[in-house]
Amino acid sequence: MLRGGEIRLAMAGKEATRQRHLNQDTDGEESASAEPEAWKIRYEKCWLHRCCSSLLHKDRQARKAGQLFSGLLAMNVVFLGCAFISSMIFNRVAITLRDVGIFLSILKILSLCWIIYYLLCTSRKPHAVLYRDSHAGPVWVQGSLVLFGACTIILQVFRIGYIVSHNHCKSHLETLFPCIEIIFVCIQTYFLWRHCKDCTQVQHNLTRCGLMLTMATDLLLWLLAVTNDSVHREIESALKGNESSSCTCPNTIACRVFQKGYILLYPFKMEYCLIGSSMLYVMWKNVGRRIPPHHTIHAKPKFKLRGVIYGLVLGISTLFIGICIFMTYQIEATSSAPRQETLVLYYSYYVALLPMMTVGALAGTVIHGLEERELDTLKNPTRSLDVILLMGAALGQIGISYFSIVAIVATNPGDLLNRLILTYAVSLIIQHITQNIFIIEGLHRQPLTETKEGEKREDSDPRRVYPLEIRQEIRRVSHAYSHTYGRLNWKRKALKEISIFLVLCNIILWIMPTFGMHPAFENGLEKSFYGYSTWFAIVNFGLPLGVFYRMHSVGGLLEVYVSS
Repeated sequence: MLRGGEIRLAMAGKEATRQRHLNQDTDGEESASAEPEAWKIRYEKCWLHRCCSSLLHKDRQARKAGQLFSGLLAMNVVFLGCAFISSMIFNRVAITLRDVGIFLSILKILSLCWIIYYLLCTSRKPHAVLYRDSHAGPVWVQGSLVLFGACTIILQVFRIGYIVSHNHCKSHLETLFPCIEIIFVCIQTYFLWRHCKDCTQVQHNLTRCGLMLTMATDLLLWLLAVTNDSVHREIESALKGNESSSCTCPNTIACRVFQKGYILLYPFKMEYCLIGSSMLYVMWKNVGRRIPPHHTIHAKPKFKLRGVIYGLVLGISTLFIGICIFMTYQIEATSSAPRQETLVLYYSYYVALLPMMTVGALAGTVIHGLEERELDTLKNPTRSLDVILLMGAALGQIGISYFSIVAIVATNPGDLLNRLILTYAVSLIIQHITQNIFIIEGLHRQPLTETKEGEKREDSDPRRVYPLEIRQEIRRVSHAYSHTYGRLNWKRKALKEISIFLVLCNIILWIMPTFGMHPAFENGLEKSFYGYSTWFAIVNFGLPLGVFYRMHSVGGLLEVYVSS
């Protein structure tokens, strides 16, 4: 019996050993078969990665090549247009204003052909616009585009009336140019209103070239408006009663209305060209751009005036006083040239206001430095263009100020009006610099959120039972957070007060030159020092940039106010 039991145990041990060997062989086969599968998966992942990298590299190269080609196209068109306009300025016999008008009309027609093609064909293709840049074309930019576009159309209507009223010395063929421009402005405004946020994903090169051609046309229209003083010379000679002029306005009410309307609305055309060019540039940068899902924009804080008192009251007072001075100036300007007392009042207002704005911007910059907010490092072409436009547009008034400083110092700085103009010019330069620093610092900060307060309440829920050490630590952290948050509230309130004050100040400084208050033409000092044509070009170059700067500053300051 024992021997039989031993035999059965031995047989059972052998069977167990054989089963173990079989199991090991099976596991080996499974592991051997699993190993090639893992290698296959790794290979496929590497192959996909290489393919994706290659496609991204080719896409990046194609994008750079398309941007280079379209940029060269725009550069050549602008240089050719500059050559035409410069030739007209220096030799009005060989190249006339009509020749420049024909050249610009051809560019407008080509741009209109592309815009219509984009509206009817490109934008309607499948998957044409998969992404839209939420930063591009904010509401205030679109509103300004429509406002200045409407004023530009009215300006061209006045221009047509001005030409018709001078039928004894002007050809009716000249009315064709403003008619083409009216059509161009209408269609371009609609195009930018509807499609300024598009990130076009089809017909990249054609879209880039069309955008650059249209932008070059706007820039040349702006350059011609800056340098063309023919109509202003005619109007000035008529107002002086210069009968030797070859083309004077008949003594009719309609002709006087067309003259006054043309001069009043003239800066609006330059503003429209600048805004259109900036929006077209953003569209050009967004062609072929893919916005990742994690770059979606979260809901921004809403604009509220709650808790803002001092900056609002001071800003409204400044706005009211500025409107009164503006109305006084305009009443005198309609009947005759403004008196010296009115010019003294105007420059005194600026001399009092600009230092206040400078102090506010400096205080806001210091508060930005004391804050512990993270910088906004996310790339987007709109934010980069905002900073470039802010810095570039400030050069307009800064340039006029330096020319005024040189003219006053070189002639008669002792007169009261000249001393005020000198102080105004220096204060304007400093105010532009400090305000730019304040706005740029605010635009590059992350918006403040109050989520930590909710987290604090959740962590200190009284229904939870914690040990004594943890309760003491929670009380210490809560006290420290309350202290920090209290200081943060003070900083936020100060930033909001400063921002709303600067917003209202920039609004009145935008209203005055936009609606016909141009003392740089009327004071006569710089005009006699530099000559009429030179000073006309300087003012017409700097004045629209200055108006554009004030409008752009209002948008930037509102963003700083909302994000504070």
